[in-house]
Amino acid sequence: MTDRPLVVLGDTLLDVDVEGEADRLCPDAPVPVVDVATERARPGGAGLAALLAARDGAGVVLITAVGDDPDGHRLCGLLSEELDLVRLPLRGGTVRKTRIRARGQTLVRLDTGDGTARYSPTAEALEAVRRAGAVLVSDYGRGVARMARELLHGLDVPVVWDPHPRGEQPMPGCALLTPSEAEARMLCTSGYHGPDEAARRLVRSLRAKAVAVTTGERGAVLAVAGGPPTTVPPPVHAGGQDACGAGDRLAGAAALALRDGAGAEEAVTIGVGEASRFVERGGAAGVKVQEQRLGDRPRTALEVARLTRAYGGRLIATGGCFDLLHAGHVSLLRRARALGDALVVCVNSDDSVRRLKGRSRPIVDVRDRVEVLRALGCVDAVLVFDEDTPAAAIEQLRPDVWVKGGDYEGEVLPESEVLGRFGAEIVVLSTLPGRSTTNLIREIQ
Repeated sequence: MTDRPLVVLGDTLLDVDVEGEADRLCPDAPVPVVDVATERARPGGAGLAALLAARDGAGVVLITAVGDDPDGHRLCGLLSEELDLVRLPLRGGTVRKTRIRARGQTLVRLDTGDGTARYSPTAEALEAVRRAGAVLVSDYGRGVARMARELLHGLDVPVVWDPHPRGEQPMPGCALLTPSEAEARMLCTSGYHGPDEAARRLVRSLRAKAVAVTTGERGAVLAVAGGPPTTVPPPVHAGGQDACGAGDRLAGAAALALRDGAGAEEAVTIGVGEASRFVERGGAAGVKVQEQRLGDRPRTALEVARLTRAYGGRLIATGGCFDLLHAGHVSLLRRARALGDALVVCVNSDDSVRRLKGRSRPIVDVRDRVEVLRALGCVDAVLVFDEDTPAAAIEQLRPDVWVKGGDYEGEVLPESEVLGRFGAEIVVLSTLPGRSTTNLIREIQ
């Protein structure tokens, strides 16, 4: 067993279920009228496969293309709490699939969005793959899988490829392919003669170590290189249930099993079992996800940093003692927040202030200083650090911009080295003349 993450590489969609009651027909057309009760959103495609794997307790990194539009932002909010997201650029609008449902039945599905991934295997994506314990390529025909050969070149970990009729042909050497019968028909160019023959043929033609052709409520047919096909039946029969997402659940569970050392037959048996239980519990419609939005002001600084990055936003950070908060501080913080999408303030602990300012400081203890800062509308989160410099806090946050007051202009900052390591910009903002804690203390005395 390994603690190295599962990397899911593929296309993520936004799935929305609009649920209601349909007790009458429309007077101007023979179609049902749906009285909407709820709307639930969740990631679809590779995003759903990654989310379900993360809920198994695994560390998961999702490499996917997300649009810079309201649906793309919503997707980031759905994903950012439960896994690590590596965003690639998307050309066009985020793909959204909206199902109108009544009493558990889908009446119609509305598909919008034309987004396709731009070919851009970034350094962050390459680094994520390098640390992988296994990789799942979740191809939904939107272009991310085109990067698989370059990203996975020379990688010595199990690769599971879940293909798509409009997607890429799986790369040679995969540990497991998981096509549905419809996808197997598309891959068998010389004709389809059942899942057994298709699984055997695809092992040879695609040079895969194993192929599992999924057969819905019947389970899957598995063929391994050099061996006969075997049928893997489901432990739970959930005929008639909503099977949306079952293939994602199977592929993700099998990839995790291979990561942990299972053979192909054991991994597919685990995958079929998890998929059948997933369908029994309601399938994708039963997946509940807590949405987060960038304006929701998450509680901790690290949550703010993670969520801002997930949205592709610009994270601003600054630091200081902030003892006796005054107009100069507020002016600095407001202008700092205007530079980006979120502001985290790093605050010296009481012991750190004493070492820097002397035994008579701080005037206000750290709990009160943090409380006052959090009350400011321009501050998204506060992080307390105990060291003499905020270098360790900066290492955790990895901001895009580090802001200092004008009294540091021209000086080499003690935190410059750590900021330079990940390319953060340093911005020096002028301070309000005559406003300082030292002057304020002098006037009080």
